[in-house]
Amino acid sequence: MLLTNHAKERIIKRLSKSRKCEKIYSALLNFLNGAEKIEVNNRILIFTDKRKSLVCSKLEGKKLSVSEIFEEVKNIDDAYECVFWGEKKVAKKTTPRKFLSEIPNGIFYFYINREKKVIYVGEEEPLLAITLRPAKRKERD
Repeated sequence: MLLTNHAKERIIKRLSKSRKCEKIYSALLNFLNGAEKIEVNNRILIFTDKRKSLVCSKLEGKKLSVSEIFEEVKNIDDAYECVFWGEKKVAKKTTPRKFLSEIPNGIFYFYINREKKVIYVGEEEPLLAITLRPAKRKERD
């Protein structure tokens, strides 16, 4: 799951209280563990714990092997926010090549946004968290 700047700020304010990438994603994972998933339509998902709701949109990710992902990012030298969403969930700001060396072999969904400098590699389809807001009445029931 990737975060918009707005969602990141909301998670910092409401959940993590820290600006470190690892702490933000750790707070997000704790929230998601106790959350219920609601599919609004084929593109929008809401995760709610009856008090707060995380609104997410599905992203178009490619399914590639780790070696194919390595080929996609081999020319990138800048630090990216890299997210691995598998059995072990990892989020850190580092170079993509260094990040991919820590990932186990296999076939994963891959999404990259060069403009925002974010990379997602994971077993589940990539999601973009849009906002964290108070739950609406129908989401509490």
